[in-house]
Amino acid sequence: MYRILFSLVFRHMDPERAHHLAFAVIRMLPALGLRRLASRITMPRTDQSVRALGLTFPTPFGVAAGFDKNATAILGLGALGFGHVEVGTVTAIPQPGNPRPRLFRLIPDRAIINRMGFNNDGAQAAAALVAKARTARRRPVIGINIGKSRVVDVADAVADYRTSARAAAPVADYLVVNVSSPNTPGLRDLQALDSLRPLLAAVKEEAGTTPLLVKIAPDLADDDILAIAELVGGLGLDGIIATNTTISRDGLATDAATVQAAGAGGLSGRPLAQRSIEVLRLLRAAVAPELCIISVGGVETADDVRERLDAGATLVQGYSAFIYLGPLWARSINRGLDRLSAATR
Repeated sequence: MYRILFSLVFRHMDPERAHHLAFAVIRMLPALGLRRLASRITMPRTDQSVRALGLTFPTPFGVAAGFDKNATAILGLGALGFGHVEVGTVTAIPQPGNPRPRLFRLIPDRAIINRMGFNNDGAQAAAALVAKARTARRRPVIGINIGKSRVVDVADAVADYRTSARAAAPVADYLVVNVSSPNTPGLRDLQALDSLRPLLAAVKEEAGTTPLLVKIAPDLADDDILAIAELVGGLGLDGIIATNTTISRDGLATDAATVQAAGAGGLSGRPLAQRSIEVLRLLRAAVAPELCIISVGGVETADDVRERLDAGATLVQGYSAFIYLGPLWARSINRGLDRLSAATR
């Protein structure tokens, strides 16, 4: 049904407008009293829970940062079957993001290009909404993803991240340092070890007992990924999220004119799958077994999730396929994981 609706309606709408319409419906689920009923329909029927970061995730599959930028639909997304919701990216200073249009579909590739630019209402506002969501009896695990405010110079990034961490850590189940979005000038430069080391150390100090992870780009060289993995272990962080969007446009099925018209930004969706799983395998071979690795990039099906788990992921996230597969996407993955578990018994 959703695929017909997408073909007839959504694919002809501005992608950001379509996102906001869908988002409004998701936000309404708790208000309509449908959250508990929806959860019964969407969550796994057998035990798929994962113990990680000192937390219990009811399913290994969650929604990546970028979908719920301002923490306004946490309970609705949980009701749709996501075991965890990573909100943000939020910044210390509220900001409107980049000018529109800034979100583009590459339909033949089941991919998205975005240059949103961390549009959000600020870390303080998000923290207040997360605190409210935490009071719900049944809720997903909630992560908060923090990034650099656009108006803050890269040289002053540590203090900026500290401000966000100070607001977010007390209410987050886990905290993520985003240094890998291509849509904030200079942000990816923070992945260089000389910049990353003091930044992560400072945020860890602010995070206190809240588990802390760092999200990295797929465009890093393998040696740089291994160096970051060593740094994460040395600083005592709790995990790595691999990976963010890519600036590569290699191997796309969408015609070159459409890709060129979309312009700059991060590419997500199916074309990212191969590099994402390569980075996952590289990391798992390099880090301690107990380190949490959240794999994201090109995930669409339960088989994809199972492949990531078998390759060493602790948890798996998705985002772009939501646009193409609709609100029952997480349910189909959870039911598929049930099926795959039954087949191996």
